[in-house]
Amino acid sequence: MEIELSVIIVNYNGLKYLKDCLDSLYDKLKNCLFEIIIIDNNSCDESCNFIKQNYPNIVLIESKENLGFGKGNNLGVKNAKGKTILLLNNDTVLLDSIEPAIEILTNDENVGIVTVKMLGGNKKYIPSVGKFPSPLRLLKFSFLDEDRSEFVTGNFDLDKTFYVDWVTGAFMLINKDDFEKTGGFDDDYFMYVEDVDLCKRMANNGKTCVFIPSISYIHLVGFNKTRENLLINGYGIYAEKHFNGLPRIVAKTMLSINKNIKILKNKI
Repeated sequence: MEIELSVIIVNYNGLKYLKDCLDSLYDKLKNCLFEIIIIDNNSCDESCNFIKQNYPNIVLIESKENLGFGKGNNLGVKNAKGKTILLLNNDTVLLDSIEPAIEILTNDENVGIVTVKMLGGNKKYIPSVGKFPSPLRLLKFSFLDEDRSEFVTGNFDLDKTFYVDWVTGAFMLINKDDFEKTGGFDDDYFMYVEDVDLCKRMANNGKTCVFIPSISYIHLVGFNKTRENLLINGYGIYAEKHFNGLPRIVAKTMLSINKNIKILKNKI
């Protein structure tokens, strides 16, 4: 029987998250023929031994270097057997079956990527979609947030689906063919903003992103200064790739101001 879904997880020293993440997959995907592929980015925390001992059916690819998020996922997709791909962070826990999301992706040829509602460790709603960057919006990353009332409050009509510009790479459901036709993640990004870039290139190919609020997952996100630097660097790469002339100059200026404000506020 053919595998329907390939779940791709990039892991780097994520041992403390793996059991909850993997157990939720086996629980919530039990009505689906699926495989799990883990790309380990040269962890030093016994992640690989834990997977081998407790989940022998998982396809484990052990990289001898830290490939980053995008390259790691690209390697996973290259080895995937399923027509549908779920790109999933290692610090996540599925709370619901994702079959309705797979149906939307399969039945609507205009849909390129599907994501679902993200919750924090306290099970409170966390925004996970946004607007494509314009040069001026890069002055403050919150300007990229989706500002429709549902996305601000987290109070959704669970019978609705929403079209959005971009979705977080923590949960991306995508057809393997679409991923490959788009070129996958751009290798120039190490971590952060590669998801925005992928969604933009998908949009350029006529495909849209969809958010489904009736399905939820937990993502154990947290703030750190390294993340802010990576975001600024990532959007700098984005500006180089998607803006030209004066818009590119404006974007770089906005990012410089953004960074200096964060330095003054001791956020990076």
